[in-house]
Amino acid sequence: MEIDFLIIGQGLAGTAMAYRLEQEGQKVILFDQAEKNQSSRIAAGLFNPVTGKKMVKSWIAEKLFPELESFYTELERVTHKQFFIRKSIYRPFLSIEEQNEWMGHSSDPVLDLFIEKIFTESQHDEIRDPFGGVLLRHSGWLDIKTYLDSMTDHFGESVKSELFEEELLEKDGEYWKYKGLRARGVVFCNGLDALKSHYFSFLPFAPVKGEILEVQQGFDPDWIINRGVFRVPLEDGVFRVGSTYTWHDLDLGPTESAKNELLSKLENLVRVPVEDIKSHRHGIRPATKDRKPFLGKHPKEDGVYIFNGFGAKGVSLIPYFSAMMRDFILHQKPLDTEVDIKRYFKYI
Repeated sequence: MEIDFLIIGQGLAGTAMAYRLEQEGQKVILFDQAEKNQSSRIAAGLFNPVTGKKMVKSWIAEKLFPELESFYTELERVTHKQFFIRKSIYRPFLSIEEQNEWMGHSSDPVLDLFIEKIFTESQHDEIRDPFGGVLLRHSGWLDIKTYLDSMTDHFGESVKSELFEEELLEKDGEYWKYKGLRARGVVFCNGLDALKSHYFSFLPFAPVKGEILEVQQGFDPDWIINRGVFRVPLEDGVFRVGSTYTWHDLDLGPTESAKNELLSKLENLVRVPVEDIKSHRHGIRPATKDRKPFLGKHPKEDGVYIFNGFGAKGVSLIPYFSAMMRDFILHQKPLDTEVDIKRYFKYI
């Protein structure tokens, strides 16, 4: 069977890459084991234009956020499912100085794109926000499980729910052979499994473990509240709370220390007591040492590509960069130097 591309992995990255290629008339086959997509499937799915302790604009947010909105909205139309949830994010200020700083930010035309309103006093007795806060727009969350399941249905028989055995991949002239398939190219979108790859093990991944809770709790202001932890409203008084970041103990499952850390930070954010912990899950994110994703072609092998390394911000980054990667593969358009894996060729 002759096809255009093998896509290895159908998490967030592989799903977007397969769809972008499919829309250009390319025939793709995806290899995926859904139970191994833990970093994709348990992620909170938050998209947030202002991040970090210093509350700064996310890297190239002005490019990323228009693209992600149009991309996920299109896929909702394609699948007839809803998974792209627009919701404002409220970030309390920690001091008068921070409040004043954000009043100044509102005059920045780029940051102002993402500011819905600045409050100078507490908005709810239930929130610990004595100095007010900033309400952000162009934010929300992606219901990742519904998204991935809907796209699996969309791709249908093009998804092979089996382990991809790289040692069976063979070069055949201008093609790559794998178990009766002949493909013009192979795109590795398989997260941290790329560390075991003969082709891309040289890339400096920096795996990060994250843990999240789902808790029963009163008080639903119809916002995502985010400071120290995020608190995402789901349904029936259940909220997703996360996330931790750790670069050690990657092999351990959910830990008591992470649970206590999240509950403590939640208590510092919202005064309402937690009634019940519904779930506690963990995943290992395919982050990179320079915090920029890995896009590009193998330095020696024609037709072998990688689209990977999106870490905790995959929901925001992948729509924009999947379009860039498609244009690189099909139309030979250059990649941004910040994400091109050529930046690491000197280490091979």
